[in-house]
Amino acid sequence: MTHNNCKLSVNINKIATLRNSRGGNTPNVVEAAKRIQSFGAHGITIHPRPDERHIKYQDARDLKEVVYTEYNIEGNPQHNFIDLVLECKPTQVTLVPDAVGALTSNAGWDTITHQAYLKEVIAEFQRNGIRTSIFVDPVLKMIEGAKETGTDRIELYTESFAHEYGLGNKDGILPYVDVAKLANELGLGINAGHDLSLDNIEFFNQNIPGLLEVSIGHALISESLYLGLENVVQMYLQKLR
Repeated sequence: MTHNNCKLSVNINKIATLRNSRGGNTPNVVEAAKRIQSFGAHGITIHPRPDERHIKYQDARDLKEVVYTEYNIEGNPQHNFIDLVLECKPTQVTLVPDAVGALTSNAGWDTITHQAYLKEVIAEFQRNGIRTSIFVDPVLKMIEGAKETGTDRIELYTESFAHEYGLGNKDGILPYVDVAKLANELGLGINAGHDLSLDNIEFFNQNIPGLLEVSIGHALISESLYLGLENVVQMYLQKLR
């Protein structure tokens, strides 16, 4: 059992999805980011995609003016995305190997096959003072490959843990514990995200040594429909203590 000082970054993509479904600017993602920070969250995450189906590139620029906690921009490091990140200079960039038409992120990087490219992109972001993180599956050789890219952190793709936990199989955490131990040995910071929720976040946090940050969007916004946004942010913070 570990005790982490884990930060909560709230992914506000779903708020942008709701806005875009009607046109106009309601709900307002900038106002949402202000409120979420005032409720105690440690950061704001966005994941703009090339088709801008939820967060738009202009949102990233507008949010830069109001995010005073940690600002995390996720995405596939294609040219437009790289330019956007270098313009906004967030606290952290999280590189995710999204296929163009993917509904949501569904795999981590092959850090061996794509090592040279990742190394080049990561170096460029670090030259500009931006902390880097790369999305990875809980596979030991991918953690070793991540170390070779020069990244500051990894973000563990937690869908398989969440699925197994939902079935009552707590052993689904074991591959994550193994890779976290290796990451700690290699000096890599550890973030995590995808399908983490109020149901499973406490167990995950208690069992992953050195967990620094979780990024939670879909579940947190969905839970807020029933329980209220401020209340849900507070509930996550309590479970992460």
